[in-house]
Amino acid sequence: MDKKTLFKISYGMYVVSSKEGDRLNGQIANAVFQVTAEPPQISVAINKDNLTHQFISASKVFSVSILEEEAPMTFIGHFGFRSGRQIEKFREIEYHAGVTGVPIGLPHCLGYLECEVKDSIDAGTHTVFIAAVKEAEISKEGVPMTYAYYYKTKKGRSPKNAPTYNIGED
Repeated sequence: MDKKTLFKISYGMYVVSSKEGDRLNGQIANAVFQVTAEPPQISVAINKDNLTHQFISASKVFSVSILEEEAPMTFIGHFGFRSGRQIEKFREIEYHAGVTGVPIGLPHCLGYLECEVKDSIDAGTHTVFIAAVKEAEISKEGVPMTYAYYYKTKKGRSPKNAPTYNIGED
């Protein structure tokens, strides 16, 4: 089987954020997609080892912030290659709390979806959370970053907990 074929699937680049009590965390994710139009629902796949998974499981709420192509690698790295177990990811990041209390309005993001978990599916290393969209807003116009753009233009890589880890990374 040629696993590089999976790299041809189109992905976006997002910051998925959640909370547990007063604690906040966020991570880069690319496995986000719309499930239904009415009512609007999305799903997101999060690695079970990630702190964000723990927070979503506990609070049943999360946000998805849509990254713009111009997002700097330092911003992506902050959320994608550093663990919330070692740093407070929102300590020096501009944001505000949404209706569910999760971080929204992040810099370098075109908009956000604020969600409440309705169901989840065990997918082995990941959980697929299915959620109702409670609030959504476009922050600014721009081009959403795709994983292909991140990989080819920005020369980014996937961390080991990403669903796309080790695909096409020769």
